[in-house]
Amino acid sequence: MDYHYLPAINSPDDLKKVPRAELPYVAEELRDYIISVISQVGGHLASSLGTIELTIALHYVFDTPRDRLVWDIGHQAYGHKILTGRRDRFPTIRQYGGLSGFPVRDESPYDSLNVAHACTAISAALGMAVARDLKHENFHVVAVVGDAGLTGGLALEGINNLGTLGKKVLVILNDNKMSISPNVGAIAGYLNRIVHGQAYHRLREEVEKRMSSVPRVGPRLWKLSKEIVDSFKTLFIPGLVFEELGFDYSGPINGHSFDDLLNALTRLKDHPGPTLLHVVTQKGKGYSQAEELPAKYHGVTQFDISTGAFHKAPAKAPSYTSVFGKAVTSLAERDSRVVAITAAMCEGTGLEEFAHRFPDRFFDVGIAEQHAVEFACGLACEGMRPVAAIYSTFLQRAYDQLVHDVCLMRLPVTLALDRAGIVGADGPTHHGLYDLVYLSALPGMVVMAPKDENELRHMLYTAVELGGPAALRYPRGNGLGVRLEDFRKLEIGKAEILREGSDIAILALGSMVYPCLEAATRLEAAGLNATVINARFMKPLDHELISVLAAEKQFLVTAEEGTETGGFGAAVAALLQDRRIPASLLRIAVPDRIIPHGAPNLLHAKYGLDVDGIVQRIESFAREAPSHAGEALRSVGGR
Repeated sequence: MDYHYLPAINSPDDLKKVPRAELPYVAEELRDYIISVISQVGGHLASSLGTIELTIALHYVFDTPRDRLVWDIGHQAYGHKILTGRRDRFPTIRQYGGLSGFPVRDESPYDSLNVAHACTAISAALGMAVARDLKHENFHVVAVVGDAGLTGGLALEGINNLGTLGKKVLVILNDNKMSISPNVGAIAGYLNRIVHGQAYHRLREEVEKRMSSVPRVGPRLWKLSKEIVDSFKTLFIPGLVFEELGFDYSGPINGHSFDDLLNALTRLKDHPGPTLLHVVTQKGKGYSQAEELPAKYHGVTQFDISTGAFHKAPAKAPSYTSVFGKAVTSLAERDSRVVAITAAMCEGTGLEEFAHRFPDRFFDVGIAEQHAVEFACGLACEGMRPVAAIYSTFLQRAYDQLVHDVCLMRLPVTLALDRAGIVGADGPTHHGLYDLVYLSALPGMVVMAPKDENELRHMLYTAVELGGPAALRYPRGNGLGVRLEDFRKLEIGKAEILREGSDIAILALGSMVYPCLEAATRLEAAGLNATVINARFMKPLDHELISVLAAEKQFLVTAEEGTETGGFGAAVAALLQDRRIPASLLRIAVPDRIIPHGAPNLLHAKYGLDVDGIVQRIESFAREAPSHAGEALRSVGGR
């Protein structure tokens, strides 16, 4: 497509120069540009395609960045990025050094809040509005929230507080009936009833129109009749929850109609209190494949636009996610106590087969990680064996439940943490780098990390059979293609010796085991012989084996795909100090800083977590160490 409007739009001010009647052409070009770029570089597609008209209308009516526009999650904000001066950089999205896939304050003044985890927009928008009023400033605050975002407790807390304080905030409810998977729960059903039951709104508008047309007495007649009309509202819209919570509710309107959007936003922008505009959109709008299969085209790799086929090399091994999904399904076949829970991520956590096979034991609780863990606690209290499959980064939201309920009651809740470690293009908000630290701090929690997909199966079985709190964390992506054995129980806190060496010992955890084995082979060629240990457990550690190795070897190395502060290496260092073992220790981990987005292999190399980095770090440490290992390495010449 040849673009006529888009090349001239470098800011919302440029957008406002486009005549209102020509905005559909801007939408067409914007939609085409997003599809074209994302087909080449990958990214979140369907969500942003559904908000094109809404995005244009918001920037057309409001004075951003002076007016604050707060997006929830950010999957839906690609159009926003393009219209706010980032059009030419858009092909770099989610690549190292390029644009973030989410709104980021440091990236643009038009991004008023860093977002990526759902349900934050309303609370943050309220905070901005309160600050505005305390400073006697005058600007609008708009929060754009998906219908799935309303399933999270934080969003409901924000609604409750905003309705109580009565601040001037416009909440746009972008209702596309989807999160990543189809929405579930009572709120989704309620919104659906609103969309399909608009009789009250039509009646109210018709009465207001007729009353207001009566000369002089019309406004007074409307005021009197409004109470009568409102008294019938529950007959047409059950509950009118939003109005009862202090919001002026408007809608639902067609989120792909510029007339509807611009008229509504212009009418509501100066409303003095909390306002909710219910906008109905179609996820994937404008690209037929995404309209038909919005979940499939939520987050995409490179694809062919004409066919929708993804350009992805066939996997040589199943993903950790799929291995987990099949394993938990197999355990459910053997044990009727096994229940699976997900927080709006059925496909993402590999639970589709479980949901199909055991629908009465599968629960998608919506974007509500706190509830997911507390729900698991209730199940465990009654003798079930719940497995909560949650991304590492999202489990952070349920920390109170982990402390107050799972651990204090020593409940047999299994936490399956997908996407642990560096996850890549989604960046800082999605890297699973802190689970080892926050989980191992909890008394009674067993924390495991498998070296491969076969060991993941054993760890899952071990956790379910443990009878207490347990967590296993595993990386995003494909496994190693190892043979999958039948389930067997692992001895808690016992590591595995994979390779014997005379000089040093490398204690590797989870995804770092095989890179460390390869590094040991290369180190041997340089004159340094390394024992390699598959630690298996972050907590409890194999105290005796570590103590023996510390006494025998010239120095120890720990390797983990997690933050160095308080992680596996720090736990080993604390053990050595507590036992007064005078050992040298090299800790290889992710540094204590915010890790940017980028391809995982690039980030692994940047932070020394690939084979080359491990070898270089160990050789450098050995040369500096006053040890026989250092002498041996120097005599061979090193690398």
